[in-house]
Amino acid sequence: MDRHVSAATQNQALHALLFLYREVLAQELGWLDNIVPAKHSQRLPTVLTQQEVRSLLSAVQGVPWLIANLLYGAGLRLTEGLRLRVKDLDCTANHIIVREGKGDKDRITMLPSVVKESLTAHLAYVRTLHSHDLERGFGRVALPEALDRKYRNAANEWGWQWVFPASHLSVDPRAGIQRRHHLYESVPQRALKEAARKVGLTKPASPHILRHSFATHLLEAGDDIRTIQELLGHRDVSTTMIYTHVLNRGGRGVVSPADRL
Repeated sequence: MDRHVSAATQNQALHALLFLYREVLAQELGWLDNIVPAKHSQRLPTVLTQQEVRSLLSAVQGVPWLIANLLYGAGLRLTEGLRLRVKDLDCTANHIIVREGKGDKDRITMLPSVVKESLTAHLAYVRTLHSHDLERGFGRVALPEALDRKYRNAANEWGWQWVFPASHLSVDPRAGIQRRHHLYESVPQRALKEAARKVGLTKPASPHILRHSFATHLLEAGDDIRTIQELLGHRDVSTTMIYTHVLNRGGRGVVSPADRL
């Protein structure tokens, strides 16, 4: 508190102390249990207008463009977009299955039509890349939990491959084998930052802001907040309600008396 650090930093220190005394030292400190956790500040999310999104995306090229359009067009978190597997995309039904999202929940969201043609071409390239990896003795992708032991050949199958694989092979520190990981988060992050600089965008252009913009623009279009909650994967609708505050133009939509003079 003396250093004015964030609530998250304060609570992390508190939980670290609790874990140390309870689990490591096996000591109970009553006074430590009585400390009230720091309260998180409520901040409104930064949101881009539709014109700003259009301008930003027009300055992004290649795979980062595909990723950015999925983040905005489907309301994905960056990690959710990068961890997509081929089998999670359904171009016929126009939907995406998000596996193991925040809170370890699966959900279904839409697949934007604007990306389908580019996505099809991209997947054709990824399939060729996967075939070359298999020919060289690689091509086994990391599988969740114990599926690699349960289904011995699943790691080689096309459906389990990353939609956005990394350009180079690397050693998996958990398995100790060389294989292709999904694209690193820094790739779309840098691309969006550079695009924002090119178009002169003053707002921060992080990948998560595209998700905020997705929710806000759906509300602007009159879509039901419960539907938006499901698309975003929020456990509680109160989390989704924060986007209604972003829409309060000029003080909850009320006309200023200065504008009536």
